[in-house]
Amino acid sequence: MRVLQGLDSLPDPGRGRGCVATVGVFDGVHLGHFHVLRRVVEKAEGRGATPVMVTFSGHPKEVLTGHPPPTVTSLDHRLLLFERAGIATTLVLEFDEDLRKIPADAFVREILLDGLGLRELVFGFDSKFGKDRGGNPESLGPLARELDFAIHEVAPLRLGGRAVSSSAIREAVQLGELKRAAVMLGRPVGVLGTVIPGEGRGREVGFATANLDLHHELKPPGGVYAALAMTEDGELRPAMVNIGTRPSFGEDGETVVEVHILDFEADLYGSNLEVFFLGLIREEVAFPDPEALASQLEKDAQSTAKMASQASS
Repeated sequence: MRVLQGLDSLPDPGRGRGCVATVGVFDGVHLGHFHVLRRVVEKAEGRGATPVMVTFSGHPKEVLTGHPPPTVTSLDHRLLLFERAGIATTLVLEFDEDLRKIPADAFVREILLDGLGLRELVFGFDSKFGKDRGGNPESLGPLARELDFAIHEVAPLRLGGRAVSSSAIREAVQLGELKRAAVMLGRPVGVLGTVIPGEGRGREVGFATANLDLHHELKPPGGVYAALAMTEDGELRPAMVNIGTRPSFGEDGETVVEVHILDFEADLYGSNLEVFFLGLIREEVAFPDPEALASQLEKDAQSTAKMASQASS
């Protein structure tokens, strides 16, 4: 997938094919978002055009209200998920005061039409963009007829009578209700982080860990989890994840995310690691000595292997 960064990357040299595009944050890239993205891809294929996503590097609410919600997925994670959905080009815009002031019709003319070669614009449920969120299927209808591009609106995806939303997923993840969140996401709850140096304490008890910088992604509550980890080579491997403050080492400060991949010893420093949570094994507790911790970690590894096997069968 090509990633265009900012307005300076426009006009897109590939706009000659024309594009089918959608606009939004798409935090979480949940089932409702995926439904929209698949429609973009299908319509682009039908037109011989490029499927395009226009998204934002920060959450618009940071500018609009000064209080952005915690992000279910970081920008890097969203880009990965857009690519998996079949999007060929993503334009990433910084949502700042200047962008906030652009009226929807100007956004369409200057960015989508002149910049990307828009042929069809796809809206998700309750999707709006532009100054005062003035751009929607109804308000842009006259412009579409004038400039000869199509508008398509995707009906909301509902589960149990409730529309799937990023806010509902945030709530479920923060409460540790991973199964409920997974149903709305259409995949296990996951995080994408960069492996950073740790203090090597896991190695001291025979369980070396990769410490993750999640770049402000939302994570489940503290505890020890069974998971699957995907390294940059694309392989899924059973892993156990500790989210907590490491009380067995006398620490009670910043929450860390540590991943131990079973039967895996490669150096991962500086690489990205995607982790999919399968379920909670136990709460994080303090152990009296390294031997007791190592004994429990052996049991955790067995539980992880069992849960991973069940997930793959």
